[in-house]
Amino acid sequence: MKMGACGQESGKEKELGLADIVACNSAICYIDGQEGRLIYRGYDALDLARHSTFEEVAYLLWYGRLPGLTEFQAFLDGFTGGMVLPVETTMILRMFPRAASSMEVLRTAVSSLGHWDPDTGNMRLDASLRKAQRLTERIPLIIAAHQRLKDGYEPIAPISNHGIAYNFLYTLQGKEPDGEIVRALDVALILHADHELNASTFAARVTAATMSDIYSAMTSAIGALKGPLHGGANADVMEMFESIGTPDKAEAWVMERLAGKVKIPGFGHRVYKCEDPRAGILREYAERITKKVGDTRFFEIAQIVEKTMITHSKVFPNVDFYSGTLYRAMGIPTELFTPIFAISRAVGWSAHILEQWRNNRLIRPSANYVGPCLQEYTPIETRTP
Repeated sequence: MKMGACGQESGKEKELGLADIVACNSAICYIDGQEGRLIYRGYDALDLARHSTFEEVAYLLWYGRLPGLTEFQAFLDGFTGGMVLPVETTMILRMFPRAASSMEVLRTAVSSLGHWDPDTGNMRLDASLRKAQRLTERIPLIIAAHQRLKDGYEPIAPISNHGIAYNFLYTLQGKEPDGEIVRALDVALILHADHELNASTFAARVTAATMSDIYSAMTSAIGALKGPLHGGANADVMEMFESIGTPDKAEAWVMERLAGKVKIPGFGHRVYKCEDPRAGILREYAERITKKVGDTRFFEIAQIVEKTMITHSKVFPNVDFYSGTLYRAMGIPTELFTPIFAISRAVGWSAHILEQWRNNRLIRPSANYVGPCLQEYTPIETRTP
């Protein structure tokens, strides 16, 4: 292609946002956007959601295979058997202002964890895996402890040998959670565990590629997830449902927005050209749990919104559309929806960090310069405003 001044390519400007650019080779996650399939290490994520557990999926993403029974039990003994939040982290949580958001708190608290990690400075694979496990254990405890402090309650210690989903609900709500609700959250965590090179995962890999530590890379990922264009869509969906109010108003509400060309949260995806495969299972669990708790209002609104959108705009729901309805039915505050995303995605982030280090190359893309060229410097006293 013919080059213009300062190396600019003449003709059409390049595609921005690294769209369709292959940034790395990865064996962790494959997305078929045309067929609507999500694959973790060769396994369909929907099969894993139906038959597996979040802890087993963590093993799969970290070690590259599903475990045998004996080795998985040994893994669980070290993983869920040692869930504890450092005293120093709890002290830091007490220092945050009440106005601090959960994602702001999580970002800072995760960064601080590295100071008290016994493997700090050790970049070997075994040490990095231990750090990945500690981060996955502690992120839900940070979120729950901060929320309890914010609500005027003391943090609660987790119960050893119970899973991530169980202990998040227990340490957040202060009571033994219902088994069906625990399973529903576990399924949601599986479905959010990884999604190839999304913004937060790419941020983690970029930081890891500099050979910075895992805590820095995970903090980068959390910072990216905090942005409303990435992690906050399920909270936006719940705000939409609250604005609609009742099922009988849902269709008219959507039609009015469509007429005004206003984007409806929870629909469409940059990768999937059909329904997000995760949405179907979350729809099933949202229906089940809302019926269980005796409040189906938001689920009924969701169904009408979905039907209206598909009929009139041919756009399908994504993973965020039903996850918020499900979390609300569990009694989880809306401000924790994005942090729950981080609980799950910690496994995927850390798997990508470890993979980056196995065959590392600094990630350094180039920019298509479109600014002025070769301007002459003039003394400040001779410049015109």
